[in-house]
Amino acid sequence: MPFYHCFGMVMGNLAATSHGACVIIPAPTFDPAATLRAVAAERATSLYGVPTMFIAELALPDFAAYDLSSLRTGIMAGSPCPVEVMKRVIDGMHMAEVAICYGMTETSPVSTQTRHDDDLDRRTATVGRVLPHVEVKVVDPATGVTVPRGEPGELCTRGYSVMLGYWDEPERTAEAIDPARWMHTGDLAVMREDGYLTIVGRIKDMIIRGGENVYPREIEEFLYRHPKISDVQVVGVPDERYGEEILACVILRDGHDTLTVEEVAEFCRDRLAHYKIPRHVRVMDVFPMTVSGKVRKVELRHAGPA
Repeated sequence: MPFYHCFGMVMGNLAATSHGACVIIPAPTFDPAATLRAVAAERATSLYGVPTMFIAELALPDFAAYDLSSLRTGIMAGSPCPVEVMKRVIDGMHMAEVAICYGMTETSPVSTQTRHDDDLDRRTATVGRVLPHVEVKVVDPATGVTVPRGEPGELCTRGYSVMLGYWDEPERTAEAIDPARWMHTGDLAVMREDGYLTIVGRIKDMIIRGGENVYPREIEEFLYRHPKISDVQVVGVPDERYGEEILACVILRDGHDTLTVEEVAEFCRDRLAHYKIPRHVRVMDVFPMTVSGKVRKVELRHAGPA
């Protein structure tokens, strides 16, 4: 995990060193083969990563050749964890006590987590229960009223782990943290009767690609500079490997009829982080709009790539 992520720094480093555990760094950047070689050579007992990383490790042609018998536990987090991937990690990587965590950097980062003694259903299909000294609730996004268990709503969390606020951004802080100090995550969740939570979607437009948070507005602002683009809206679309991929829906300037994904990628290369470069481009005549003149991004997501 990148050390500039709360996952990599807090759970991957500080939690380990504060408990006297050894931290193994397989490579400067993620390399699935180097990771499994390090596990085998160092007899690691725990392995962390976002689902995309585990998928890449499981997909190695020589996966069966690595001795992973020392593994016992670990954490999968950062984006929704596919049930089938969790099952393969438990069975194929010997990680019988692997946990799923849910949280965000703003909550330092974990609010809920599965336990090592949870049954298979809870450990693969949920993000666990609330942690000690932390509160969670699921509310109607429009009214703020707590919804009954089994019904979807926005997940909110409160406790010592919630940030004080965004640096020098009081308005943005007020949007995220209400006067009662509840952090509004923007994620849609369902609390089951047993207290376990499942994440069913997001209110916010933020895209999570392979565990990386991608903010569409940043990409849109950049693509407005492209000489062919008159207007652009960026949304996330489902992707088997990364969870989500980036789709740029564009309206072209007069005199231009086509815009390829290769052209967009070339325009973005070395100027945007690689994970922020759109992998799909859809040319449109108009965007679907609300009566108040706002673009209906939900329709763009549902339509998907051309």
